[in-house]
Amino acid sequence: MRPGPATATFQTMADVWEAYGEELDGVEAHIRKNLDSSVTLVNTVSAHILSSGGKRIRPLLLLLCARLCGNTSSDPQTLGSLVEFIHTATLLHDDVVDDADLRRGRQTARKVWSNQISILVGDYLYSHAMRQIVTFKNQAVNETLAEACSKMAEGEVLQLYHHGSIAMTEDDYIRIVEHKTASLIATSCRIGAIIGLASEEQQTALFRFGEYIGIAFQMADDTLDYTANGARLGKTLGQDLREGKITLPLLHLLQQCPEPDRQMIKDRLETRTLSDTDLQRIIALMQDYGSIAYAMDRARAYVAAATRSLALFNDSPAMRALVIVADYMVNRDR
Repeated sequence: MRPGPATATFQTMADVWEAYGEELDGVEAHIRKNLDSSVTLVNTVSAHILSSGGKRIRPLLLLLCARLCGNTSSDPQTLGSLVEFIHTATLLHDDVVDDADLRRGRQTARKVWSNQISILVGDYLYSHAMRQIVTFKNQAVNETLAEACSKMAEGEVLQLYHHGSIAMTEDDYIRIVEHKTASLIATSCRIGAIIGLASEEQQTALFRFGEYIGIAFQMADDTLDYTANGARLGKTLGQDLREGKITLPLLHLLQQCPEPDRQMIKDRLETRTLSDTDLQRIIALMQDYGSIAYAMDRARAYVAAATRSLALFNDSPAMRALVIVADYMVNRDR
């Protein structure tokens, strides 16, 4: 029998998953229940990606923020499942934009079926989730989720605009991450606060918490692309660079390295030809110029800022769990 949140001692992320496992099982049940299209292929494609091993971080955060603010109902489980539908829709669309063949070690939906099917099923998941969410008759939830969907689309466009350009700045990178990744994480936290009847100040604090850990998550994820344990955590070493994506470690290196090395990196980005020797050279340069350490330090600074955002709240199991989740964003081997 799983320990409940009230009696759990949180030291690692595994403790949080265990303590809230029963409620997350409820999220999974709602996900299965809501795969109810009359078009069988829609359900099949949706299930393909929904069952591919995602961690359900967004539903967990919505649940924890709701519990932190006093909501003890089952509404967070239902809403968490619908937020996961929206997240899944973005993954279907992203894989088409990125021409991705694999996600979490499995063939992407676009590879198994087609780009057209992936886009349309993603559209279905977006619209189906919003149709279910409006039945809660909570205008604040509707508005914050609609805003997040707009931001995610803008983030994808911004990433495409800056794709492969070494003129991209760190501010550009942060803006993309805020929109593309952090917005739905932050919105999950705000929705939890809204249905917990939190004050506007508390809602804003939890939104900031989610935004900061979302940025930290993406910074750490981008850095794993250049580290040895990236493969162990499910990433292909150098994949972002091979796809022409400029992320924080590479941005830092481009600012620090001498012109010949900078030109070499620019050439590889333009031609999309990256040998294993090139990749090892670039990783060695990142080590020499402190680019990996810089990116991880920036990620940890965002986690620290996120933790400070919780100062408005009293100590509770949900509060302690949120602190563990924040740390997990940059230490995912714990």
